[in-house]
Amino acid sequence: MVTHSLHSFVRVILTFYEDVDTPISLGLYLRVKNGMWDEAIAVGVNPVSYLNHLSYLSDASCVAFLRKCLGLPAEADRRLNATVKWYEGERDCYKSNQRLVRYLPEFRNSEDSDPRLSNFFDSVRKRISDWIGPAPPYLLDGRFGPGTTSTDRGSDVTIAHKITNVPSLTRGCLPVLPYWARTAWGRSISANHGEIELVGANRFTTVPKTAITDRCIAAEPSINVFYQLALGRVLRRRLRRSTTLDLDNAATWHREAARVASIDNSFSTIDLSNASDTVSSTLVKLLIPPTWYEYLDAFRSKKTLIDGRSILLEKFSSMGNGFTFELETIIFLSLACESFKQLKGREPLIGVEVSCFGDDIILPDEIAIPTISMLRFCGFSVNTKKTFSGPSYFRESCGGDYFRGHFVRPFYCKEVPSEPQHWISIANGIRRVKNLLDPFGIDKPFRSWFQALAEIPSNIRSCRGPEALGDICIHDERPRWNYRWKDGVRQFRVWKPAKLKRFRWSLFPDTVVLACAVYGTGSGKHGLSPRDSVLSYRHGWVDYS
Repeated sequence: MVTHSLHSFVRVILTFYEDVDTPISLGLYLRVKNGMWDEAIAVGVNPVSYLNHLSYLSDASCVAFLRKCLGLPAEADRRLNATVKWYEGERDCYKSNQRLVRYLPEFRNSEDSDPRLSNFFDSVRKRISDWIGPAPPYLLDGRFGPGTTSTDRGSDVTIAHKITNVPSLTRGCLPVLPYWARTAWGRSISANHGEIELVGANRFTTVPKTAITDRCIAAEPSINVFYQLALGRVLRRRLRRSTTLDLDNAATWHREAARVASIDNSFSTIDLSNASDTVSSTLVKLLIPPTWYEYLDAFRSKKTLIDGRSILLEKFSSMGNGFTFELETIIFLSLACESFKQLKGREPLIGVEVSCFGDDIILPDEIAIPTISMLRFCGFSVNTKKTFSGPSYFRESCGGDYFRGHFVRPFYCKEVPSEPQHWISIANGIRRVKNLLDPFGIDKPFRSWFQALAEIPSNIRSCRGPEALGDICIHDERPRWNYRWKDGVRQFRVWKPAKLKRFRWSLFPDTVVLACAVYGTGSGKHGLSPRDSVLSYRHGWVDYS
C-alpha cells in the first residue's frame, strides 16, 4: 500500500529528476515511476568518467537522492546484506591471520617468510612504539559511550540507566574489577544490587547505512567498553603528542587536502572497504607493542553472538569497540608512513604529506599504488568507488567531495518524509544542489523545491532564514527571511524541537544521581535525555548574529 507521504515524496523525486534533466536522471525517472526501487537505488556514477564538475554533480545528485533513504518499498534485506558482509570480513581476517603469522617476532626466521617484509614490519612496529609508548598508564580513566551495550538495549541507554542496570564484562576483563569497584559506578552498583554479569561475547547488531544495506556493529559488554574508551583516549592523546595528528580536528584538514588535490593531483585519497571488520588479530599482534597488545586484547571481546551462534573472532575489534577508531588510524598511518619512507628515503611530514582519519587515508599521489599493495597484503580491501588517484580531478575524504576544486557533495535524503521537519530538510537539500549547479542564480529555481515547500503547512512555511541555522528553518534569499530585533539581537522564527524525552532524577537511586554528577552528565533539576529524544516540534525564535 502506497502511503500519502510516499506518494508526495515520489512526486518530488520525479520532478527533481526533470529539473536536473540528464540521461542518468531520465533513467532514474523511469525506474522510480515504474516502482523499480531496487534498480534505482543500485545506479551509480563514476566521477572519473566526467570532464567537469557540473555534469558530475548533476548525475551524482540524482543517484544520491535515494541512496541512503530509509522507508522506501525496496525488496533488499538490509540486515541480511550486512550479515553477509560481516562473514566476508571474518573470512578475510582468517586469510590474513594465516598469511601474517609467519612474520610475528617468534617466527621471523622461518623459511617461508620474506626478509624484506620482516624488516618492513619491524620498522612499522618500532614506529608505533615511538608514537604510543611501550604501555598504557597503570590507571585508566574509564568513560561511558553513547550507544547500547551487550546488556543495555533499546533507546533508554543514558549514563544513568547504564549505572543502574546490571553491568557486564568478559572473562578477560576480570582483573580490572578491583579498580572498577572503586569508581563512582562501581560504588553505586555495590550500594544497590551488587550484581555483575559475566558474558562470553559481544552482541552483533546493525544500524542503518544505506537503503540497500545496514552497517555492522558489535554491542560490547558495558565494563569492557568503559575501559575500551579509556584506552582509545590514551591512544588519541599520545598520537597527537608524538605526531601532531589531532583526531579531534583532522577531518577538517582532510577535506581541505582533498580540495587542493582535486586541482593539482598532489594527493591521493584512499578509502578501505569494511575496514573495521578486517583488522585481523595477527596484524595487531604483529605491529602493536606487547604490553599494549595485552591490554587491548584483555578488554576486547573475543567472540560475537550472531544469529544465536557464538563465533570465535578472526578480527581484533569492530565498530562498537571503544578503541577501534584510534587503533585502525594508528595502523593505517604507520603503514603509510613506512611506505613513504621506503620509497622517498625520508620521514613524511604527518598532517602535511601523510594523514589518516580512521580508514580515510591521504598521501602523495606517487606512493599511492605501493601503499595500496601493502594494505592489501595486510588484509585490507580498497574501496575502488571511493579511492581516487592519478589524473582524476576528483578527490573525496571525510565527507568532502571535490571536482577541480569545486565542492560537489550531493544531497542524501535520509528517510521518506512524514513530518514538516523532514520536508524542510528535503527542500533545503534541493536548494543546496540548485545553488551548487547555478551559483549565480541565472536559471530558474527547481520546481521540485516548490513542490517540497507545498508539503509544509503554511504557518511553518514562513520560517525562513540563512543556511547557517540548519534545518530548523527553510533556507531562502535574504528578502524572504523571517526575523525580528529584540534587545539589539536579531532573532529568526524557526521550527524547532519543543518537547524532549527526559528522565527525571527521581527515577534513579541517590547513588546513581551522585555518580552521574561525578561523570558530568544530565542537566540540573531537569534530569537527562537519551539520544534521539525529540518528541515534538513547535514555532520559536532563535538568536543569530
